Amino acid sequence: MTAVDERGMTKYFEELEPPEGVKVELLRGVIVMMASPDIVHNMIVTDVQDQLPRQRWSRLQTQDIDISGEASEPVPDLVVLARDLLPDSGRLVPCRLISLVVEVVSKSSVHHDYVIKRSIYAAGEIPAYLIIDPIMGHSVLLTKPSGQGEDADYRSQEIIEFGDRLPLDVLGTELDTSEFGTLPGVRPHRYP
Repeated sequence: MTAVDERGMTKYFEELEPPEGVKVELLRGVIVMMASPDIVHNMIVTDVQDQLPRQRWSRLQTQDIDISGEASEPVPDLVVLARDLLPDSGRLVPCRLISLVVEVVSKSSVHHDYVIKRSIYAAGEIPAYLIIDPIMGHSVLLTKPSGQGEDADYRSQEIIEFGDRLPLDVLGTELDTSEFGTLPGVRPHRYP
């Protein structure tokens, strides 16, 4: 039997065919599977997407991204990049082309979104990472990535309550969060 390191998992991951309706990501050599999201989750993603001008930004849902130097292929809920940078085809969008990634928290993704993906996206030097949290009723905007590997992080963190305007300087716009829904009956967590 041959041991498979984190990089070897990338090849295995590329050949994996998950069941329909299952989201699959490779996060630092670990294959993570999640069930289809809640309606609240999908409506938030759609609301964010609708507020970003299509003429200027490509807004891609569940697009695999390539993080340089990482055994990771995360699949954010929304990837935003300038329209003129969008590749003609391919499964993976290089992280250097991306301006913003968005993750909407579910009860099963809290740790991944707040800890693991925060480090992965910072390691990929993605300028802005927006965590929208319908459990806690707020968004966390992370900017100024620095560091490498598991030590990478964002140096700036701003928490914006649902109902307040959310400035996205990296895109030259702001989001109206007043219609973002919440997940009732889900136990609060300790993040960010």
